[in-house]
Amino acid sequence: MRDDVFLRGEKVPMTKEPVRALALSRLALHKADHFIDIGAGTGSVCIEAACHHPALRITAIERNLAALALLEENKQRFGCHNIEIVPGVAPLAIAQEADAIFIGGSGGHLNALLDWSLAQLRPGGRLVMTFILHENLHGALAHLATCQVRDLDCQQLQVSLLTALGSGHYFKPNNPVYLISCSRESLYV
Repeated sequence: MRDDVFLRGEKVPMTKEPVRALALSRLALHKADHFIDIGAGTGSVCIEAACHHPALRITAIERNLAALALLEENKQRFGCHNIEIVPGVAPLAIAQEADAIFIGGSGGHLNALLDWSLAQLRPGGRLVMTFILHENLHGALAHLATCQVRDLDCQQLQVSLLTALGSGHYFKPNNPVYLISCSRESLYV
């Protein structure tokens, strides 16, 4: 889905289209029953997931009041009735295990979120997260090295967009984004 189809807020983050496309691919939602989006922001990840997988049960967790309002507006705009919006700070109690979890923001609780996410995932479940800060990237990789995960992958995405400049055009670069994906081992303690 194009970024411009989502309602946006001035200080509400959104996972952009190229990053979202790879993240959704890595989540393997075609095999999932329940998906959790942590730090849902505008809802671009969970809404695109809901549109492509209408039978998927989605839990969108968000703590920012402005983001919660936008998330609800976008949910209604796209008719995504399979998304349950949960206001609050993750980690928090979610009754049903998930097949896939996306972390779009850690709110300074990265290790706790990683531990909670892996415990919340069913065996073989997919965990995907994105970062722009090197410290979060390195912290996540270091922590995951101590966890029982498999298929650990990390990619840096650098996207540039064709932009007018005077009488010509150039490719204006966006900030690099780091995407980590992995699966929970069958036996996680």
